[in-house]
Amino acid sequence: MVLGLTDIPGIKVGVAHNRSAATGVTVVLIEEGAKAAVEVRGSAPGTRETDLLKPGCLVEEVQGLVLAGGSAYGLEAAIGVVEYLEKKNLGFQVDRFKIPIVPAAVLFDLLIGDGNIRPDREMGFEACGNASSDTVPEGSVGAGCGATVGKVYGLGSAIKSGQGSFACKSNDLIVAALVAVNAFGDVYNQDGILMAGPRNPHSGEMEKTVTSLIGNGMQGGPGNTTLGIIGTNAALDKLLLQKICQLAHDGLARSIWPVHTMWDGDTIFALSKGDVHADVNIVGIMAAEAISRAVERAITEADSICGVPAAADLSTKKA
Repeated sequence: MVLGLTDIPGIKVGVAHNRSAATGVTVVLIEEGAKAAVEVRGSAPGTRETDLLKPGCLVEEVQGLVLAGGSAYGLEAAIGVVEYLEKKNLGFQVDRFKIPIVPAAVLFDLLIGDGNIRPDREMGFEACGNASSDTVPEGSVGAGCGATVGKVYGLGSAIKSGQGSFACKSNDLIVAALVAVNAFGDVYNQDGILMAGPRNPHSGEMEKTVTSLIGNGMQGGPGNTTLGIIGTNAALDKLLLQKICQLAHDGLARSIWPVHTMWDGDTIFALSKGDVHADVNIVGIMAAEAISRAVERAITEADSICGVPAAADLSTKKA
């Protein structure tokens, strides 16, 4: 069985989505709180409450994280998570109030399915109710419901992607990743072999985006973003977790190319929930590995939605 983010004790994952609209939300709950950090490497991010994760800011722990489709509209889903946690009296204590801390990031999926339907507070609340420590849902679910990759020719030639999770383990140390892959570029496996890239409008065969951009002089466009969450049972503060986020982005660079462009809003969060003593370099290397493997699973576990074929479905047709 493949390990994932929920193999970190104290972390739950829940999803909710609308498959006909091709959009959804993924919620990570850490009800007892966890140290957290974030690193944005793409140039078109959509985020909420990420500034408070910087070292030196007052709040030290979060109770939840949200990844959602719907572009900026999807940030509303985080309000539903706040309401869910408020009902459980969880959050940062201020006088007689406990204020749930729920940072969020969104990806753009408005051009697939029905772009007028987006994740909202009700969908965020629903995802909380579905949250558990069971195996992380993967494929075209949650925030990955409307995710696609390889869009240099437009959505009509893209490949369906989704959500993936993977964990690395070394003795007592666990470092896990969850991603929703909605990249402008392509996805490659550990051997550098193309897994999912744009389909040539004439031949239907998958190509490499970089060939179209450099060799054919094509241009990219907005409407992308890959989101990720690293979780570990290593005892790390916010400053070290920020370094983990930076190293985790190397996992995206190993698997997605091009990545971190002006057309992407690539964002990775990191959570520390545990007391295992570990070297930050080892944790960061494991984070990059987990991210890379999770990206692969976002491709292999996806299925076709709204006319956009998954790589697995294309392979089945060829067979």
